Amino acid sequence: MKTAILKVVDEAVAKGVRQHRACELVQVDERRVQRWRARDGRLDDVPPGPIHAPHALLDSEREAIRQMALDERYVDDSHRILRAKAADNGVFHASASTVYKVMRESNLTTDRFNRAHKSGRSTKPDRPVLTGPNQRWCWDISYCRTKVKGTFLYLFAMLDEYSRKVVAWRISWHITYKEAMELLQEGLENENLTDVDVQLPDLINDRGTQMKAKAFMRMCTTLGINQKFARPRTPNDNPFIESFFSTVKGFQTYPGCFTDDIEAIAWFTPFFHFYNNERYHGRINFVTPVQRHEGRDTLIIERRLEGSKLARMARIEENRKTRPTQILTPVVMRSLYSVESRH
Repeated sequence: MKTAILKVVDEAVAKGVRQHRACELVQVDERRVQRWRARDGRLDDVPPGPIHAPHALLDSEREAIRQMALDERYVDDSHRILRAKAADNGVFHASASTVYKVMRESNLTTDRFNRAHKSGRSTKPDRPVLTGPNQRWCWDISYCRTKVKGTFLYLFAMLDEYSRKVVAWRISWHITYKEAMELLQEGLENENLTDVDVQLPDLINDRGTQMKAKAFMRMCTTLGINQKFARPRTPNDNPFIESFFSTVKGFQTYPGCFTDDIEAIAWFTPFFHFYNNERYHGRINFVTPVQRHEGRDTLIIERRLEGSKLARMARIEENRKTRPTQILTPVVMRSLYSVESRH
């Protein structure tokens, strides 16, 4: 049948009919005719059922793919990266699609962290009212430009939501979950939260690969830290750290780019000391984060209110002495109002 169709098409083309028109006349798709010609005369129908290609993946290679996908060193790598690393290390050689197919067959491409999928129905992380420091921390990573185009340093920062104090920070050339684990450990040590019976803060972060890394999540679970995730593409779910990075990069002396990590650390070290100990924060009643963190803000604010009250009383007393006729006491104001009412 296929040979007869090709013969009819060839005869029509020989008589000057265009091939696509000849295919329309015999009611066959032109692409199918082209595929038949590419078979070099092998036009027999393929028998039904699975076909074992001669270049099919070996069982040992399938097992190598599965073992590499299960290796903790590569838990954050995609199937494309796995394929490249395997080829570089001589573990196996296969296409990225083949690696993905084997991982899917072994249920290694499913969500292993029980997170909500990006369906638009995910819920925002709950934020109970805070009553003191070290009850809830938030953290994120920000890119810092260098003098080499396309090369970045990464600023890791962890913030206490109650006091806005930076409890830990670090500059790195790498953006990995290991840096995140060291950041969390540094924050716990800085706040003396390493004892077994100490209540650890909740942790709010985005859904980056560093936050979702199996090792980082296991660390939080082991320590008893409740890790909460912001919704996809919803920066308002993690607003404190986003605002903090805006403050950092909008600071008047921020250099914009750095030569290397040494220069970056040299700039950020005094900046974070200034931010924590000297800079008055508008969202915590204009005290420094350290004052708020250590509980000294209550006394400071009370002193401010008392000072304002005493200053007001002093002004009234002084004005009564110097301009007695211009002072409108509450009694005088009520009497003036009553006179105007009658008129």
